[in-house]
Amino acid sequence: MSFTIIIPARFASTRLPGKPLADLGGAPLVVRVAQQAARVRNVRVVVATDDARIAETVRSAGIETLMTRADHPTGTDRLAEAATLLGLPDHSIVVNVQGDEPFLAPTLIERVAEKLTLHEDAAMATACHPLGSLAEARNPNVVKAVLDHLGYALYFSRALIPFARDAMVSLPEEAVLSTYPAEHPLYRHYGLYAYRVSFLRLFPTLPVAPIEAIEKLEQLRVLWHGYRIAVEIAEEAPAPGIDTEEDLAMARRLWEQTHGA
Repeated sequence: MSFTIIIPARFASTRLPGKPLADLGGAPLVVRVAQQAARVRNVRVVVATDDARIAETVRSAGIETLMTRADHPTGTDRLAEAATLLGLPDHSIVVNVQGDEPFLAPTLIERVAEKLTLHEDAAMATACHPLGSLAEARNPNVVKAVLDHLGYALYFSRALIPFARDAMVSLPEEAVLSTYPAEHPLYRHYGLYAYRVSFLRLFPTLPVAPIEAIEKLEQLRVLWHGYRIAVEIAEEAPAPGIDTEEDLAMARRLWEQTHGA
C-alpha cells in the first residue's frame, strides 16, 4: 500500500500564532511532524502551506513542500488544491496529518489509509477511540463519534452521544460509562483523515451542510451529502496535538522524556 501524506500548515493560528515554526527539541514543530510521518513505509510526505516562512523552513529541512492559496475556508479545501498541484490521480489516497501532532503513531496513519483501501464504498476514513471519562464526553471540545455495525460513521457531535438516558437519570456519574456495552462504548473522534483524491476534489464543490454550520465540524458535510466515512477504532487515545502555549510546554516535556533534552 502506498499513499501520500499531506500536512497543512498555516502561520496564523488563532490560539498559538506561528505554531508551525515553534521549537520542539531543536527543530520547528512542522518539521518534527513531517519527520514522524515519514516513518510510515512507502509514503510521500508533503507540507502544504500558504506562508513563505514555513515553506522555506520545511525545504531547508529537506522535506517536500508546496505553496497553496491563503483563502481556503477549510483544511480539506487546502488538501484538495495540494492534490491537484501534485497531479495525484483520482484513485490515489491522501492522508491528512495535522501539522501540530509530532507524536502521532505511524501505525495509526497506516491503519486509517488501509481502512479506506479496504472499504471501496467509502469516500473517506478516519479514527476514533473509546472515551475514558464522562467529563471528557461532556466536553464540547471533545468530538464524539457514533458508528454503525459495519464501522461506518453515523454522526459526529460535540454533544454526548449516544445519550444513556436511563443511566443518566438513575446512576451516579462515575457509574454511567459502565452502562455502555463493550462492543459499543462512547467514542472520541480523532482528526486523522484519509481521502480518495476523486472525493477530495469534489468536497470543495459541496454546499456547506446545516449540521456542519451548527456543530462547526466539516466532516458532517460528507455525511449530509450521502457519502460514507469508514472509521478505524484505536485501542488507546493517540498523543495529543498542540493548540495552546500550555500544550506546547507539555509537548516539550514529553519530547525530552522520549528523545532526551
